[in-house]
Amino acid sequence: MRIAEIHVYSHQLPVVGGPFRIATSVVETLDTTLVKCVADNGLVGWGETCPVGPTYQPHHATGARAAIAEIAPGLIGAPALQPLLLRRRMDGMLNGHNYAKAAIDIAIYDLMGKHYGVSVADLLGGAATEHVPSYYSFGVGEPDEVARLAAEKAAEGYPRLQIKIGGRPIETDIEVVRKVWERVGCKVRLAVDGNRSLTTGDCLRISRECPEIPFVLEQPCNTLEEIASIRRQLQHGVYIDERGVDLSTVLSVIGQGLCDGFAMKLTRIGGLQQMTAFRDICEARSLPHSCDDAWGGDIIAAACTHIGATVLPRLNEGVWIAAPYIETHYDPENGIAIRDGHIMLPEGPGLGVTPDEALFGDPVMSFGGGN
Repeated sequence: MRIAEIHVYSHQLPVVGGPFRIATSVVETLDTTLVKCVADNGLVGWGETCPVGPTYQPHHATGARAAIAEIAPGLIGAPALQPLLLRRRMDGMLNGHNYAKAAIDIAIYDLMGKHYGVSVADLLGGAATEHVPSYYSFGVGEPDEVARLAAEKAAEGYPRLQIKIGGRPIETDIEVVRKVWERVGCKVRLAVDGNRSLTTGDCLRISRECPEIPFVLEQPCNTLEEIASIRRQLQHGVYIDERGVDLSTVLSVIGQGLCDGFAMKLTRIGGLQQMTAFRDICEARSLPHSCDDAWGGDIIAAACTHIGATVLPRLNEGVWIAAPYIETHYDPENGIAIRDGHIMLPEGPGLGVTPDEALFGDPVMSFGGGN
């Protein structure tokens, strides 16, 4: 089975009740890129990549599509059942741009699952659970409102909550953390996410002024060097997020003892093939981690849920998906949703979702099939 056609779509995802604020940007509408890979036997696989604007990381929507346009012609006729070799082939045609390559990688796993009649989770080693834990993320907000929402989400069954901080006086961020703790206590695990925005001084301050609150600090500072400079002075564990850009960096960070876990994004690391290697490295070192992506619709949500289902349960920090923040599902019958703070593993072969192509309009690019 070989790749016969690749079609690329652009689709807008408005944020419900937006904007969603993080320290470094404001999210109102997401421009997501969808990839449809068609095999020479007619089977179809879907992939997706959805950067959070151009400033969260060095990723952006038009960049994703430009990168796909660079590599897609060279993938026509390539074997569709060899994701490792396909990843190497893409790397040979384009340096970097893992977030764009990830959309094709996800589509190939969807194709493989349909070809073999198994789920993507089975292809990745097997699901440890079909009731995958999720977590809820609060945008940067006022202390009382975030605390109210935290109590509400804890009651809904979320096992973990993420508090966004940064971009304002650290005193306000400390107040948010304290008020959330007062409302939820030990009912849920807490992550305090600075999205690279804190100075080392502010990072030390929030840790020193909240020593009794058991949270982890997620990517508090912009660089790994900043984190290294204060690591031994912190009262809390540190998770690496935005600076965990590839497997080489992950290995380096672990080797230096710079973190206690990771918040990993599926498209940032290059897709399911690379994410599986990341999962196994973390298991070898007993490092907890999440299996997320930045945003995106049902395709990314399904991919994250499948890899998340395979994580050793005691290390699983949950799968964050954008479903609570966007209005529509691509698949009207099997859209990925969170219930009681968890996501049911999609049923059926491949990703387990079948997008309604009418939602996406005409492809913005097509390759193969006489194009």
